Amino acid sequence: MFDQSIKSLMEPEKFLTAPPDTTVSQAARLMAGRSTGAVLVVDDSGLVGIFTERDVVFRVIAQGLDPATTRLHAVMTRSPLTLNPERTYGHALLLMQENGFRHVPVVENGHPIGIISSRNAMDPELEEFVSEQRRREHHR
Repeated sequence: MFDQSIKSLMEPEKFLTAPPDTTVSQAARLMAGRSTGAVLVVDDSGLVGIFTERDVVFRVIAQGLDPATTRLHAVMTRSPLTLNPERTYGHALLLMQENGFRHVPVVENGHPIGIISSRNAMDPELEEFVSEQRRREHHR
């Protein structure tokens, strides 16, 4: 799995985009409707930011902002790190771990074509790996 290309693991149904003037409430409804944790913020020039479920908590609610009036451009992560779809999922996971985030926009020819999440790793193969690691730690 970790050697597979990002493109082969992307979930098209989880790929959301919204313009920068979208309200946080609107973005949250979009995310809830697709059961995804992030929306890519795009304008005519392409990807300008990313807004995640963590941003809702830390940048909106914790700051006392009104989700009905706060616009994504005010609380998104601007110019996020991106990945080419041919990079491996292992590379994506390392990038996420090193930088402390859980979603990475996938960009091809300057335009977003998807998103990859650390959640993609939560498959039976990884769960088995985690279980084996815990078993080994317990028996030390």
